[in-house]
Amino acid sequence: MKIVYFSIAVLAIVIDQLTKWMASTHLTLHEQNPVMPSFNLTLMHNYGAAFSFLSNAGGWQRWFFTIVAVAISIVLIVWITRLKANEKWLGVSLALVLGGAIGNLIDRVAYGYVVDFIQWYYDRFYWPAFNIADSAIFVGAGMLLLSSFFADEPDDNKT
Repeated sequence: MKIVYFSIAVLAIVIDQLTKWMASTHLTLHEQNPVMPSFNLTLMHNYGAAFSFLSNAGGWQRWFFTIVAVAISIVLIVWITRLKANEKWLGVSLALVLGGAIGNLIDRVAYGYVVDFIQWYYDRFYWPAFNIADSAIFVGAGMLLLSSFFADEPDDNKT
């Protein structure tokens, strides 16, 4: 079953890298390309972390976020390999986070920034641009959060 989780992570990485390549090939940096109301495709380079945190920090953040992503990926890989057969929801959640982390890690190592291109907005209020890897991390983290509310309580009364 663990091969399924790693396959999900690889699929997330492939889709992420393919869409980033398409965005980088067909879009012009910072040019908004309307797709529908409240949604643009806009190529951006994020030198920081989420919401461009530390994007203007002078360059050291590239390696800091690279090390953090590698460490998190290792932890997630070990965690996935130790899952029990009945922890399918957890496995999918961790696989999505792993795939997203590695997708953004590839960008950071290869280019020094993460390619973002999905842009939602309302009126003059713009959500920070993001990508498929970010979406995989968000969905995986959301699944982890939801599972924490519905996790089975250990039965201490068993003898």
